[in-house]
Amino acid sequence: MKIPKRLQPLVDDGLIEAVEGQLMSGKEAQVYVVRSHGERRCAKVFKEAKQRSFKQAVQYQEGRRERNSRRSRAMAKKTRYGQKEQEQAWLNAEVDALYRLAAADVRVPKPYGFIDGVLLMEMISDAEGLTAPRLDDITLSAEQARESYAKIIRDVVKMLCAGLVHGDLSEFNVLMAADGPVIIDLPQAVDAAGNNSAEWMFERDVDNMRRYFGRFAPELLATDYGKEIWALYEAGELHPESELTGCFVHDTTPVDVDELMTVIDDVRDEEAYRRAALNRGDEPGVEEAAEEWRESQRER
Repeated sequence: MKIPKRLQPLVDDGLIEAVEGQLMSGKEAQVYVVRSHGERRCAKVFKEAKQRSFKQAVQYQEGRRERNSRRSRAMAKKTRYGQKEQEQAWLNAEVDALYRLAAADVRVPKPYGFIDGVLLMEMISDAEGLTAPRLDDITLSAEQARESYAKIIRDVVKMLCAGLVHGDLSEFNVLMAADGPVIIDLPQAVDAAGNNSAEWMFERDVDNMRRYFGRFAPELLATDYGKEIWALYEAGELHPESELTGCFVHDTTPVDVDELMTVIDDVRDEEAYRRAALNRGDEPGVEEAAEEWRESQRER
């Protein structure tokens, strides 16, 4: 086929030897099957922001840290430079996630490099050596569903141990390879510890998988891995080989509303004290101001 314009620089540099054809075109990117270093691989060409339909929701970007202060300020102010840098940060998120998850032994496409908005990665094949289908395009036996569900659950555990939540996991973002399910499409992956929506997204991811595999093995619909795994994570007890039951006992203890409101009021007062200190020009650090406020409460 004619070499796409975005892939031509990689061909010129010898990173791609040939372009065999287009594999898919989605809201975020176009994927091509290419020959690279003597192997069939995929080249994911990310679309420019104005051509993409997927919205870079604030809830996905929360918790992503930008070390460069100038770049961070520009992104916050949404200047032209800031928007360009935010776009690059969004693209880098999937690449960073792939490398982190591959290192954590999560079954994702192996990344080979990210050059000028093009991600070179492993070609995922089925048992016949053909392009692996998405889960949504296949029918499973009950046994296949149980085995694949177990592998997916183990991978989301490893992912969470690596500090990431997929954020959009469903039968449309999992391929069925010869060696089992492979998780794909990670530009919206969120920081598990730094994103306030991480728990909700994680449970949604797991519930999506439960409902899908439950079509073929109905007993899986009774599992509750999402809450069980997250509870272990919050308690600092989750590790890649954690034994799971698929059960979760919900806390039915009545909430002490008065105590909860007292805690909320204390947090508000602490923040007000810190801001007042800053306005006075004292410029204490966050921890110093908080400790000063707590000391004043103990003396009361």
